[in-house]
Amino acid sequence: QVQLVESGGGLVQAGGSLRLSCAASGRTYNSNPMAWFRQAPGKEREFVAAIRWSGGSTFYTDSVKGRFTISRDNAKNTVSLQMNSLKPEDTAVYYCAAATGRITTSADEYDYWGQGTQVTVSS
Repeated sequence: QVQLVESGGGLVQAGGSLRLSCAASGRTYNSNPMAWFRQAPGKEREFVAAIRWSGGSTFYTDSVKGRFTISRDNAKNTVSLQMNSLKPEDTAVYYCAAATGRITTSADEYDYWGQGTQVTVSS
């Protein structure tokens, strides 16, 4: 089992920045990919970014490329999402997720999820 706890959400004006963190505990695997997803009211959960736990390769959805950066600290078992130049359309609950298989953008492939943290961007 892997437990994930997100932190760092909040209210920010458009153009501002926030940094989300995800602390992983339990049975973490060196090869497990980690990802961030988000879900806005009335919308499907969507992929935001992913990173290989050991390799460092990163993947982003097009709408956040150049604005968001996913990173990991293996020594601390944490994954972070630095979000810059935030837009009102980034408003959502952001979830940290861990997979036991290959890295993917599909939420169905992720086995463990945090409780989510709210990000609200005002215009």
